[in-house]
Amino acid sequence: MTEKYVYNFNEGDKDMRSLLGGKGANLAEMTNMGINVPYGFTVTTEACARFYKEDKKIWEDLKKEITNHIKDLEEHNGKTFGSTEDPLLVSVRSGAPISMPGMMDTILNLGLNDDAVIGLSKKTNNERFAYDSYRRFIQMFADVAMGINKNNFEKVLSAKKDEKGVTEDTELDANDLKDVVEKYKKVYKDIEGEDFPQEPREQLDKAITAVFASWNNERAILYRRLNDIDDSMGTAVNVQSMVFGNMGETSGTGVAFSRNPATGENKLFGEYLMNAQGEDVVAGVRTPKEIATLKDSLPEVFNQFHDTAEKLEQHYKDMQDMEFTIQEGQLFLLQTRNGKRTAHAAVKVAVDMVHEGLLNEKEAVLRIDPKDLDGLLHPTLSQKSIKENEPVAKGLAASPGAAVGYIAFTAKEAKKRAAKGIDVILVREETSPEDLEGMVSAVGILTARGGMTSHAAVVARGMGKCCVSGAHEIYVNEDERFVRIDGKKYSDQDVLSIDGSTGNIYVGALETENPKLEGTFGEFMSWVDKYRDMKVRTNADTPHDAKQALEFGAEGIGLCRTEHMFFKADRIFQVRKMILAHNFETRKEALDKILPMQEDDFYQIYSLMGERPVTVRLLDPPLHEFLPRGQEEIRTLAEDLNMEISEVKKRILDLEEVNPMLGFRGLRLGVRYPEISKMQARAIIQAAMHCHEDGINVVPEIMIPLSSDVKELAYVKAQVKEEIEKVFEEKGKKIDYLLGTMIEIPRAAITADQIGEITDFFSFGTNDLTQMTFGLSRDDAGKFLDLYLDKDIFAKDPFQVLDQKGVGFLVETAVERGKKANPNLHLGICGEHGGEPTTVKYLYNVGLDYVSCSPFRVPIAKLAAAQEAIEHPRNK
Repeated sequence: MTEKYVYNFNEGDKDMRSLLGGKGANLAEMTNMGINVPYGFTVTTEACARFYKEDKKIWEDLKKEITNHIKDLEEHNGKTFGSTEDPLLVSVRSGAPISMPGMMDTILNLGLNDDAVIGLSKKTNNERFAYDSYRRFIQMFADVAMGINKNNFEKVLSAKKDEKGVTEDTELDANDLKDVVEKYKKVYKDIEGEDFPQEPREQLDKAITAVFASWNNERAILYRRLNDIDDSMGTAVNVQSMVFGNMGETSGTGVAFSRNPATGENKLFGEYLMNAQGEDVVAGVRTPKEIATLKDSLPEVFNQFHDTAEKLEQHYKDMQDMEFTIQEGQLFLLQTRNGKRTAHAAVKVAVDMVHEGLLNEKEAVLRIDPKDLDGLLHPTLSQKSIKENEPVAKGLAASPGAAVGYIAFTAKEAKKRAAKGIDVILVREETSPEDLEGMVSAVGILTARGGMTSHAAVVARGMGKCCVSGAHEIYVNEDERFVRIDGKKYSDQDVLSIDGSTGNIYVGALETENPKLEGTFGEFMSWVDKYRDMKVRTNADTPHDAKQALEFGAEGIGLCRTEHMFFKADRIFQVRKMILAHNFETRKEALDKILPMQEDDFYQIYSLMGERPVTVRLLDPPLHEFLPRGQEEIRTLAEDLNMEISEVKKRILDLEEVNPMLGFRGLRLGVRYPEISKMQARAIIQAAMHCHEDGINVVPEIMIPLSSDVKELAYVKAQVKEEIEKVFEEKGKKIDYLLGTMIEIPRAAITADQIGEITDFFSFGTNDLTQMTFGLSRDDAGKFLDLYLDKDIFAKDPFQVLDQKGVGFLVETAVERGKKANPNLHLGICGEHGGEPTTVKYLYNVGLDYVSCSPFRVPIAKLAAAQEAIEHPRNK
């Protein structure tokens, strides 16, 4: 039996996404629902996969299958493909199984040629429309199928408008457009060395080839990497009868959402243009109108669209993003899909749909992508700074949040400066898919043109990134590299602040503040907590970090890095004395001064965290971070230590290491200088006992870092316990405490059965465990990791997403062996992987009790844990 690679719309449904792509499956679903969809067919993702095996060519059997479906299309429409009298014209659009808005390519009006345009003109009695459609087709075909830069054509069109003294495309008449068509064809021939193709079937085959090929263009690959989309999915191709929004003032085209994608408000949100085709709206070529105004000009069409949107939302049980065309007063739906939305809108929509009875609580929790919450957890402009500063211009509030950064005029520039740690705002006249890399690198996006559904707006919302679009009050000159605002010019050395929630633009760096998570978000997170059975702690070294984490719902501290407490000016000196001391007495003197500082640190954190668990890691500094560098620092230290400057310099030189991350750090310090571990243990226990006196029953968790052998761990543990017993004897009472270790060296994972016998808990330090397992330096791997990702050697950056096959195997081994030796062993992770959703879900199934991550990632980790508990509950 011959394989089937092409399906008419009435042969599919919404559950065939993997085969028909999201667009094709939804077009099929809408067709079967009785919604007015221009008829067509879909060439499947399986055809895309074979296309790459066939050396990127359409094979003969597929051509025959397409021919048969074109005949069905001709019968359905009563028109002939290739006719010169009443031509059947089609659109050719991509459609991957997972929505990738703006990432791949579209061609409209395919089937037109020098003869067919005359026939279309006569049949419709609308010469201007016919030639407008032809010039659009030439440009899109040249751009998408042949790779000719569309700016070559835009220059011709702009010159014609200048010649006629007009600003809008719609102000050009039929004769103007005939001239534009001839010049477009000349541009095509000059670049390609051959005439624009006149045979419609040749046009169609090249268009399908181009859409399949667009699956592997640079921006599509980058988008998939950013959104964890499988490269092997491929894209389908949808060939659909054309309907025309450019036939006059009763025709138009638009994009709309069933709810507001920025706020989640249950109200139609979108834009449309009369006498236009679809690309005009998303490209920002003309300023569109709000969808609500359609009620005034075409009330019947508006009501029909409103009812259709509601019907689709009820059917899909999700907010819908719809493309539509109005042809001479008749409404057609060209696409529906679950709408991209801001994190704020996503949470509001999910909660509202529970209240409306469309979803239950579990479905609402599963509805939100954990990564999307990142868009809720970033700063906004402070109210104080807003009151003190006047905006210099205003655009559309396309994606909420705030961004403060230097102006960058190109994607390349944004990426380059961001790589140096400079915050930039990508400022463009309008963005295109080619700008994706710069949009990723920038902290915010500002465009002079484009609406709320422009490329910049849609992509920024998908990223959870601040965006102000359509700021018509600003003028962007990308060639001369300046932006003019209110009569003043600003360059790449100037800083802007943009407010994606209001559209306001400010000159200079405004103050930002962290968001408050309450209301709808609080209700949503209460459902997350209801269905979650893995704890989420935070990594916090200061009361400020701990307070922030508590606001985000942290259930304790999984990692308090004590070395981070020592960088303040009043402490670093004593730490340096401790490190450089040439005898026990001098070291003890420095430690005695550090002890009350440490005790107060722990007391403040314990008091803030209440009786929530707090894991404090004993000192684990790569020593080079603390060694003095400046001459003045060395001189002062020498005087205090009663040493010669040359002697201090020699001591510094002796302590320098070739590889500090694998050197004299962690429990190795405790083996060499037990008094350091003892000082910290005393500070921890005394702070906890102080809390007990306040009525807070703290159970300290003391973590000994970098163990690789049970004997070295046993040695340091004995020193720590000895000091704790001294404190108990001095105070005349005891409190409970836990002693554990960080599993961050492969050997520790392999010998976890021995280590588990003498510890109360394991905390996996997956940053170092990844570094040592791969043999990659955390600090230097960035120089080549991008290359590994580009060449598909690594699917993910292993420092961002846990490597389950290698590092994960070590974690699983340690869990299994540690639990076997000590069934009461507590298990957690404190590497930054603890806030990455796929890693959280994986570790849930490995059997960890908790994950710990940075404060801003706590809600993300909680949501990932809840989703995994709902979908794959582990045995309690």
